[in-house]
Amino acid sequence: MGGTFAKKELEKKKAKSRQEKAEKMKERKLNNNKGKSLEDMMAYLDEDGNITSTPPDVRQRKEIDLDEIQLGAAPRPAESDEPRTGIVASFNQEKGYGFITDSERGERVFVHANDAAQPLREGNKVSYTWQKGPKGYAATDVQVLKS
Repeated sequence: MGGTFAKKELEKKKAKSRQEKAEKMKERKLNNNKGKSLEDMMAYLDEDGNITSTPPDVRQRKEIDLDEIQLGAAPRPAESDEPRTGIVASFNQEKGYGFITDSERGERVFVHANDAAQPLREGNKVSYTWQKGPKGYAATDVQVLKS
């Protein structure tokens, strides 16, 4: 007789579990977001780059010239024999190389001690030519300018 009571209790638990599962499924179906209209799912970006649900005002639209858009890195100047000027930003005496900050463009250019006529130190004002080397652009024919 004890076995039948346990079976009945087990069946009650299973029935209760099935009922709870069915209720959860009903609740999920009611709260389901499927079937939303396209307009409800749309998101827009405002002029500051923030996501908003309202479309942008067409009257405030700015025309952009596609030729003015620059893709990639800024173009490097062509190699030329014309000397450029800059300041030695850093130079490691032990290793024999450093970087020059170009006065005109503000870019850093690699320099090796073998390409300098005099010893280089940080803060030296120098003139140099710009050449493409095996690992990128580098300063050659470096001359220390008198301050």
